[in-house]
Amino acid sequence: MVIRRLNQNDEIVPMSLLLLADPSEEMIRGYLNKGECFVAEVENKIVGVCVLSPISSESTEIVNVAVSENYQGKGIGKQLVLHAIQTARFLGFKTIEIGTGNSSIGQLALYQKCGFQIECIDKDYFIKNYPEEIYENGIQCRDMIRLKQEL
Repeated sequence: MVIRRLNQNDEIVPMSLLLLADPSEEMIRGYLNKGECFVAEVENKIVGVCVLSPISSESTEIVNVAVSENYQGKGIGKQLVLHAIQTARFLGFKTIEIGTGNSSIGQLALYQKCGFQIECIDKDYFIKNYPEEIYENGIQCRDMIRLKQEL
């Protein structure tokens, strides 16, 4: 597997993958405009994606991480998150953040295994920002759990 920066000027953005992690194409296009998109490839096929977007001169955020359903459970998501952390450190950021829904049980575990700690909870984030209800693991996604890591 290879992780590389996607050249958004010359390459098609893997929107179907990004939509696995965020159901709003409008929100995705917004953060793609200010962020860096990285892709994971297996045999020249894009199977994972991660978007890193600066918050300030000292902090950046992983705003999307997704892996094709056929490739989930193989450590690709973890490698994308670790690559984003390493990239943020290389770029001189002091902190990196990530947010996920209260219903995203697997993602919460993954991010903590990668060194993130829960920072705060943005109550009703998904209710306020998405027109349709989102359910994962039989749980309504209501709150954004924000995690942070010092670099």
